[in-house]
Amino acid sequence: MIVRQQPNLFQLFFLVRGSVVQRIYPQALIIAGLSAAVVWAHHAYPGMVADFNSAPFAVLGIALSVFMGFRNSACYDRWWEARRHWGALICLSRNLSRQTLILRQPGDDPDASRRTLLTLAMAFAQSLVVHLRPGGGTDKVARRLPPETLARYNASRNPPEVLLAAMQAEIAALHRNGQLRDIPLQMLDRTLGEMAMVQAACERIRSTPVPFGYTLLLHRTAYVFCFLLPFGFANTLGWLTPFATALAAYTFFGLDALGSELEEPFGQLPNDLPIGALADTIEINLREALGKTDLPALPKPDNYILT
Repeated sequence: MIVRQQPNLFQLFFLVRGSVVQRIYPQALIIAGLSAAVVWAHHAYPGMVADFNSAPFAVLGIALSVFMGFRNSACYDRWWEARRHWGALICLSRNLSRQTLILRQPGDDPDASRRTLLTLAMAFAQSLVVHLRPGGGTDKVARRLPPETLARYNASRNPPEVLLAAMQAEIAALHRNGQLRDIPLQMLDRTLGEMAMVQAACERIRSTPVPFGYTLLLHRTAYVFCFLLPFGFANTLGWLTPFATALAAYTFFGLDALGSELEEPFGQLPNDLPIGALADTIEINLREALGKTDLPALPKPDNYILT
C-alpha cells in the first residue's frame, strides 16, 4: 500500500512510484504512435483515410466511463472490505489479550495458558498472511509452534484453522480442569469464533473475483475505443491528436489497471493491502501484552510502500 504525504503540484506530474504508469505506458505509447500515423496519413492521403464524426466518440466515452466507474467501485469495495476485516482482527487480538488475563493461576508458571493462547494468536495472524498471499515464508509461524502443532500445521490444507483449533483445545482443557468457568469460556469462544469469521471472509474475497465477463467487456471496449479515437479527431485536432489520445489511453488503461490491483487486495502490488505489516502489528501488540520489552519498531514503508 502506498503511504506518503500528498504530493505538491510539481511532484504530481513526475511521480512514478506507486502509480500505474509503469504498467500501462506501452499501451499509451502505441495509441500515441497510431494517432501520429493516422494524422500523417490523413494529411498525406486524405482520400484513403476515413474521417469519422467525433460526436459518437463522446457518447461512447461517457458510457465507457460509467461502466469503468462501476467496476472500479466494485473492486474498491472488495479492497475496503478486506481492510475492515483485518482491522477487526487487530481489535479481536487485543480483546483476546485482555480477556486472557482471567487465566492467571497460582503456581510456578501462572501465565502459561495465557502465553500459549497469545502465542497461537500471533502465529494465526502470520499464517493468515501466508494463506492469503501464497509464496511467502512460514518462518514467522513455525518458530512459535510446538512440534506436534507444527506437524499438523504443515500437513493441513487450511493451516490457520489448525491454530484456531489449538486455541480452542487449550481453553476446552482449562474448562475441563475447572480453571475456566462457563461465562469466561463463552467469552473466549466468541472471540475465537469471530477470528474464524475474519478468516472465512478473507477467503471469500480471495476466491471470488469480480465476474470475468465485466473485465473482458471492459478490456475489449477500452481497446477498441482508444484504437478508433485517432480517426475521430485527426481532422479537428491535427497534430495534437497523439497527445489527446495518449491522455485518454492513460486514463482508461490506468483506471483499468488500478481496478485490477484493488480486485485482489491480498497481493503484493503497490496498491494492495499491507497484510504483512498488519500481522506484524498484531504480533507486537500481543508481545507487549505478555510483558515483553524487546519489541521491534512498528512496520514502516520502504520507498513509500508498506507491505
